Amino acid sequence: MKRFLSILISSALLIGVLGGCGAKEETTEQTNETTTEETTENTEADADKVITVGATPTPHAEILTQIKDALAEQGYELKIVEFTDYVQPNMALENGELDANFFQHKPYLDDFNAEKGTNLVSVAAVHYEPLALYPGKTASIEELKEGAQIAVPNDTTNEARALLLLQDLGLIKLDESKGLKATKQDITENKLNIEIYEAEAAQLARSLSSVDMAVINGNFAMQADLSAEEDSIAKEEKDSLAAETYANVIAVKAGNEETEKTKALVNAILSDDVRTYIDETYKGAVVAKF
Repeated sequence: MKRFLSILISSALLIGVLGGCGAKEETTEQTNETTTEETTENTEADADKVITVGATPTPHAEILTQIKDALAEQGYELKIVEFTDYVQPNMALENGELDANFFQHKPYLDDFNAEKGTNLVSVAAVHYEPLALYPGKTASIEELKEGAQIAVPNDTTNEARALLLLQDLGLIKLDESKGLKATKQDITENKLNIEIYEAEAAQLARSLSSVDMAVINGNFAMQADLSAEEDSIAKEEKDSLAAETYANVIAVKAGNEETEKTKALVNAILSDDVRTYIDETYKGAVVAKF
């Protein structure tokens, strides 16, 4: 009988111990699950406060850097991812790796969507980089003589922009139907018989000593220490066809136009502070569109 009672007591104790272990394991599992859920929620909350934008270094990433503090005041961290090509920032945006990108104009964006099957949209026009006419051997429009030579970029888009600028100055007339696809073959009137010399855009600044004038892209003018505001004879203005067409935009994936991140980003970049930064830093080589 004593032996039976001893066995019975031992069994009860063992069941109690095992039951206690089971309770502890269950409590540990519940605690781990709760911790994992909280960690996931915190990670998602942190991600909601990070705005990741792809950009090319100059001037786009430089401009974006100016809005970090403004976004921080709204509780957002701005992460800038720099790209040196024009394909990857759009693919990264389409794939959800970026919240937005800033490097391209709308015609390029539209062509990219058509070619790659992406669905990206513009939400803000920020700036354009004007072409400008710089003096070479001749200092002013009034001094141009018969047969003067003016150099222009030889790529299709920028050549048309250069010719439209010369038309705005009254030097030539173009076939109206050609618009931003015009080439020198589309000149319909040329009173001074100006010779249009086509050259690589990157070489135009170097050509100034051998031509009367040259129309130079903004980025290449900056590299040559030329200021569109101070050194040029004329430049594309804000209301020009080229400025309207080739403004550089903030792009997002379709469907994200009205997200809080997008609104915060757009409001921050279309600000007086950013306009002042662009004006003072780029001195006409980059012009705010807002």
